[in-house]
Amino acid sequence: MNKLLEYIKNLPFWHFIALFVILAIIIAEILTVIQSYILFGELRTELLIIGFFTPAIDAFVIFFITALVLMQLKDKESKLELSSQDFLESEQKYKMLFEKSADAFLLLDGDRFIDCNLATVKMMGYKNKEELLSVHPSQLSPDLQSDGQKSLEKANEMIAIAFEQGSHRFEWNHKRRNGDVFPVEVLLTAVPFGKKELLHVVWRDITERKKQEDRLEYIANYDVLTQLPNRALFTDRFKQAVAHTNRNQLLLAVCFLDLDDFKPVNDNYGHDIGDQLLIEVSGRIKAEIREEDTVSRQGGDEFALLLGEITSLSAGEQLLKRVHHSLARPYIINGYPHEISASSGMTFYPLDEGDIDTLMRHADQAMYQAKLAGKNRYHLFNVEDDQHVINQQALLHEIEQAVMNKEFQLYYQPKVNMKTGKVFGVEALIRWIHPEKGLIPPLDFLPLIDGTDLEIQIGGWVINEATTQLDNWNKQGVELEVSINISSHHIQSAAFFDQLNDALDRHPSVNSQDLQLEILESSTLGDINAISGIIKSCQNVLGVKVALDDFGTGYSSLTHMRNLSADVIKIDQTFVRDLLDDPNDYSIIDGIISLAGAFNREVIAEGVESTAHGIALLLMGCREAQGYGISPPISVADLSIWLTNYIPNQEWINFCKKERTVQEEKIILLQLTTEHWFKNITKVILTMEDSGFGEYLIKCHLGEWIERFQREGIFSGLWLEKLQQAHDDLYQLASKLVKQHQDGDVDTARTGLDGLEINFEKVNKVLEQYQA
Repeated sequence: MNKLLEYIKNLPFWHFIALFVILAIIIAEILTVIQSYILFGELRTELLIIGFFTPAIDAFVIFFITALVLMQLKDKESKLELSSQDFLESEQKYKMLFEKSADAFLLLDGDRFIDCNLATVKMMGYKNKEELLSVHPSQLSPDLQSDGQKSLEKANEMIAIAFEQGSHRFEWNHKRRNGDVFPVEVLLTAVPFGKKELLHVVWRDITERKKQEDRLEYIANYDVLTQLPNRALFTDRFKQAVAHTNRNQLLLAVCFLDLDDFKPVNDNYGHDIGDQLLIEVSGRIKAEIREEDTVSRQGGDEFALLLGEITSLSAGEQLLKRVHHSLARPYIINGYPHEISASSGMTFYPLDEGDIDTLMRHADQAMYQAKLAGKNRYHLFNVEDDQHVINQQALLHEIEQAVMNKEFQLYYQPKVNMKTGKVFGVEALIRWIHPEKGLIPPLDFLPLIDGTDLEIQIGGWVINEATTQLDNWNKQGVELEVSINISSHHIQSAAFFDQLNDALDRHPSVNSQDLQLEILESSTLGDINAISGIIKSCQNVLGVKVALDDFGTGYSSLTHMRNLSADVIKIDQTFVRDLLDDPNDYSIIDGIISLAGAFNREVIAEGVESTAHGIALLLMGCREAQGYGISPPISVADLSIWLTNYIPNQEWINFCKKERTVQEEKIILLQLTTEHWFKNITKVILTMEDSGFGEYLIKCHLGEWIERFQREGIFSGLWLEKLQQAHDDLYQLASKLVKQHQDGDVDTARTGLDGLEINFEKVNKVLEQYQA
């Protein structure tokens, strides 16, 4: 009973209301039944059913409906309580978000901010909210936005769009309390508040994003290393320059510039040094051109220039000359000097009319011509060059095919010791055996591959082929030293040392001392220190010998002799061939031989074409030689036959067996050179119809030697007077005959040859008298 009372006590209030309604309905229905009994005088069954069951059904229905209504009321009450709670929680969350957000939150009512968060205060650089909210919004922006529009006008436009669309997002420049202007992203949202609308404002500082965007835009238009415009920006500048040129009726110079021998700097000193060199090059070019001109880095060590408002071709050339002069100066990087040069090509718009691709191609082709002409120079484009370069490119492709088709062969030119007659070595020289054109000489294709990767590839093939042949000769019992030519580009490449080392590893029976590298003296001008290090590595690590080829043709021969540890000095053939013609060449060779002796280097002469050349060299102290007077370059098969049939030059051997005084050696030299001079004069008068031989009169050894002998005092004065008189008679008659030939009186000149021969014999007689 107590539990029942406790249960009833805990029932919800609306349950009691429902029970009360149900009881009232039941009582009403019972009264209705009693009333019917009184009226009808009996208690009918249907009345009982109606009286008792109908009230129950009605009570249930009413109870159910009442319960639903009360439950809905209760639910609404609960929801109302929940909505109030959620509203309070949402308001708290919003306030927390408003205050704690890193973005700036503000409320704008009309033309004033009525609230803001602390992030806004911090962003704008104010002391507190009150100070910031006291400032008119117009004072928080600069006068003009980045697009040039007034801030106040643009702000009104943005606000109108936000109210019209409900929200609006855009970028804006704001101004801090200290005056600094910075970019923000703005989101305006219209918020109903009673009968009016406020603007909820969000500012997000996008300074870093803008910096990143600017950085990306910079990268898209500028070279990161040199800070120069890249190809994309260069193309845009070209369009502007063309439009300007069309208006002012002047010329626009388009230049393409490529550094000479830059790759070896990267390979030997590292990319950091190479990068610093490129930066320095960029600075020098910018310093030489005008502010309105453009220099662009096209990639690697290639640069392009736009030189506007050029009044003449010569004016453009002068500007480019200044650039070349500046680039040729030494570069001091980390206290170490580097020397490079540049080759460039230039074309002029509208003389050469075309789009950017066409003009750049023409400038590139002109640059290629500058490379072929010897580098460190510029070349102006012309139509003939265009066709020439097309032909060159076709030939370059043909060379690549020749490598794959194994059309190259090595020919070998023997080297002999003139004193002993022994063949001690050969020089390997590449030849192209074309299937249709036959033998193509090296000068027809080697200049085309200069400075290219193809040159390194072919150079590697030469190393391997020569080493293989050296191994074969060793197995046959043929003892020969083999020398191979190495280009400057090849020796300074990263692949060179490995190619040489691998070739020797593949042929372990080859004595590395029998392999000699011939390096062009002129090629060391690029970087003498780098090549010096490579030479020492080849000598000390691999054990190969090194020869300095074409010695005397470089600009700093004495420097090279001192700094390069070459084992052999090879006298260039241009000096040797003219040894008997030009006294200056004799002096050069004599100086080279003396230098080689002073530096304890071996010496060999190339270009020996006659016995007389050999004797003259022996007189000067050079005993080793090669040249067509010994043998031309020949194939391996022909060399075997040549070696079998070789007969040493007995005149050279016999000449070396006899001891002579200095005077005797000088007289032999005079006999050789005077006879050679006389034969040249006679040959020209008898065979040539033009007058292109006056130079032979100038190149007279005898006259110069007599003056030298008089200064040196090694001959008696009386004998020198006789020799001088005989020389004067010979020279004066030769001058007369040459003059007649030049004037067209060829027959008279030829008639006078008999007298010339008599005078020549008089000179010989004087020379022989001293010997007697």
